Amino acid sequence: ASSPQNNNNDIDSEKDDELSPEDIEFFQKTKLLCEERNLPLEKVKNARDLSSPEHSPIRPGRVLRMGRLSDATPQDIQILLKDLNIQTLVDLRSPTELKDDPTLEREEVFGNFTSMVWTERSRGKDGCLRELKEGEAPVRRQGEKRKWFHGKNNKAMTDDEILDEEDDCDVCAVGSVPVSQVFSEQQDQKRKERHFVSLMNEFKYVKGTISKVRKRDLASTVLKGPAALVSKRVRDNIKEPFLDKINDGGLPMLNELLLRFGAPGIKYVLELCADKSRHPVAFYCTAGKDRTGMITAILLSLCGVPTEDIIEDYSLSANVYAEMNDHKAMVGALSQRNLDPKTFLCAPPQVMRDTLEIINNEYGSVEEYLCWIGFGLEDQKKLRDALMS
Repeated sequence: ASSPQNNNNDIDSEKDDELSPEDIEFFQKTKLLCEERNLPLEKVKNARDLSSPEHSPIRPGRVLRMGRLSDATPQDIQILLKDLNIQTLVDLRSPTELKDDPTLEREEVFGNFTSMVWTERSRGKDGCLRELKEGEAPVRRQGEKRKWFHGKNNKAMTDDEILDEEDDCDVCAVGSVPVSQVFSEQQDQKRKERHFVSLMNEFKYVKGTISKVRKRDLASTVLKGPAALVSKRVRDNIKEPFLDKINDGGLPMLNELLLRFGAPGIKYVLELCADKSRHPVAFYCTAGKDRTGMITAILLSLCGVPTEDIIEDYSLSANVYAEMNDHKAMVGALSQRNLDPKTFLCAPPQVMRDTLEIINNEYGSVEEYLCWIGFGLEDQKKLRDALMS
């Protein structure tokens, strides 16, 4: 059945003159495929089962991808949480996005879920997981001064300071446990969980772009060294050359940075998907296009889906930002106001083609990339079995 959310996929007649015949054919094909594959939801965008792509061997009802879930209508809630009986939600958004979501804690959507916050530790170590108390928000709201004890010196820091110094983090915050301990314990199959896993934030994009910015541009911003990035004032002053570079690099560059700097979070999401007791799993970001699209591509590739079918599935996100009609909706944890909309709000097939090529050139293959992030061959087999058997 055609999804109500796809009725907005029609190409605006006023824009037809701006599109080439190839563009029009692409959007028409995308519209038809969305009607076939997207779940019939009213407000939650870009929602599909990973069994839906052509030649996908993934069993229906194991893993789903979608956009922001907090917008769900009663009908959406019925389909996702009752009919499909989703057990595990994985929110990939940054703390900034969570703070800007007024429906983040909607009782009718999330009331039956236990909230868990994943935090990153230093390179080569699994992250930490903390269960939130009832009514506790996953991020510090405006005016709150919640402190965490974090790092070798047991130094008290706020949420934002932790994000800035996450590469130096060595121990788990008070109340958290290592992820390895969580997965070694038997999961309560009756409990529904909501995991907050911030894959990327603006600070990570700035760090990742340093090596790509010309020295004279760095000098013009009076950047003395990487340590200066921990100062919010300095970071604000140096944004312009980095954003220029990101706009030049487009979505493939954002994906390249996501693969590198979002690796610990990607690993954790894959571990959740590999745990059969947590199925069905649904992961999402704001639009379900970039961060969600990357994890989807990794899962499909690992399960043997042909490259062109992965690319086609990614392209179904082409109209999602137009459907959302929300200029505050972030793109890969970056504000729309800093990005070229023609480059970043679409999902052209070439972006995923380039991204998969980056994986092959930089790491050798998706499987070798997963080994690089610490998700080894035994983990990969467990994940394939969980999704396909």
